[in-house]
Amino acid sequence: MAIQTINPFSNELIKSFQEMSPEVVAVEISIADETFQSWRKTSFPRRADLLHGIAKLMRKQTDELAKLITLEMGKLLAQSYAEIALSADIIDYYATNGESFLSDQKLETEFGEAYIKSTPIGVLLGVEPWNFPFYQVARFAAPNIMAGNVVLVKHASNVPQCALAIQELFVQAGAPKGLYTNLFVSGSRIEQVIADPRIKGVALTGSETAGASIAAAAGKHLKKSVLELGGSDAFIVLEDADIDKAVDWAVVGRMNNTGQCCVAAKRIIVLEAVADEFLDKFKAKLSDLKVGDPMDEATELGPLSSEGAVIQLIEQVQRTVRAGAKVLLGGKLIDRKGAFIEATILGDIKPGMAAYHEELFGPVASFYRVKSEQEAIDLANDSPFGLGGSIFTNDIERGKRLAEKIDTGMVFINHPTWTQPDLPFGGTKGSGYGRELSSLGIQEFVNKKLIRVSELTDPF
Repeated sequence: MAIQTINPFSNELIKSFQEMSPEVVAVEISIADETFQSWRKTSFPRRADLLHGIAKLMRKQTDELAKLITLEMGKLLAQSYAEIALSADIIDYYATNGESFLSDQKLETEFGEAYIKSTPIGVLLGVEPWNFPFYQVARFAAPNIMAGNVVLVKHASNVPQCALAIQELFVQAGAPKGLYTNLFVSGSRIEQVIADPRIKGVALTGSETAGASIAAAAGKHLKKSVLELGGSDAFIVLEDADIDKAVDWAVVGRMNNTGQCCVAAKRIIVLEAVADEFLDKFKAKLSDLKVGDPMDEATELGPLSSEGAVIQLIEQVQRTVRAGAKVLLGGKLIDRKGAFIEATILGDIKPGMAAYHEELFGPVASFYRVKSEQEAIDLANDSPFGLGGSIFTNDIERGKRLAEKIDTGMVFINHPTWTQPDLPFGGTKGSGYGRELSSLGIQEFVNKKLIRVSELTDPF
């Protein structure tokens, strides 16, 4: 497996790394397991102090870390800065709230006393993606370390310097060796790691294919798993919406991270009464996006993460068009060095076409016209995915009523699907299971131990 930094703006190979041997991985697991035996006994204040220190270091090194993100996977620099800020906020959030989230839960019982105590379960494996190389790791590592677990992280092979930088933050903050460990291993070796009896759980953010593989391995070895997989979020615009604001949010929702986001607004569903107005304004906004170097603050549309990502996306577009869909905007590779594709809108999409059923991971929007709100909901739910979605309307009660009918893990009203530390993140159907972030995110990998106290004279 190639573990390399390849700048997607220039296609230049920057740096290569060696994959760890099975023997080295075994040693790292042993160290992590030894560290867990002591870390599990540390106090919440001790854990919180370490995490606050890591967040402080992350903010102090924002310039360096943000540029590393942009170098390795092509994110616009301003968005890389925002990712570092969000990641630090998540770490601080769990440092501040973790103890209260895991406090003993008293149970009402007929006699005596009973309560639930949350205890750590051990060494956890996180398999993390390239599209948000710090944020995704923060939302896995911070709550679990605060809970008293320790973590191993197999990061995506195209962001190795980000992977090492995260581990280095733990070192600089004084974390014990083995609390956070980066593993340079190929995806084909993950089942071997999961099979190790010292690994007690696994979390993955990635594709459906990877999720199915991880879930099968975890199930085979009776390990708990949490999966956050792909998405094809519906962005529903009702006839009473503020169209200008909806268009602005559609551009953000679809083009954030160059469209390489699980919760991107991939399917734009607009009521017929306002469809023409919305489409005209949406096309104009996307047509005006400035293409260029993601390190340049003026750039609005940068490269995808790799040449391979561009090839896959353009192939999906072409298959959709060959099946009868229309290109309403863009649809082609940009004639320049780097992993660039035009901002694209596809229309006349029907069931059976690639864009109807598959996740399009890049700056390609699928546009649909519908005649009624029920047709909008039916279309939104006609997807193998169920991660997020959004509804735009000036009638909030109407929006909430429709939101309850959408079969996803998250629905936002008058905002594209988004993320913040105190909101749970996760989906249904092919988008996975379990939750990260909020109070729910720290509950996934703890043992909910019942402690029952009875008097000797209490009846059975």
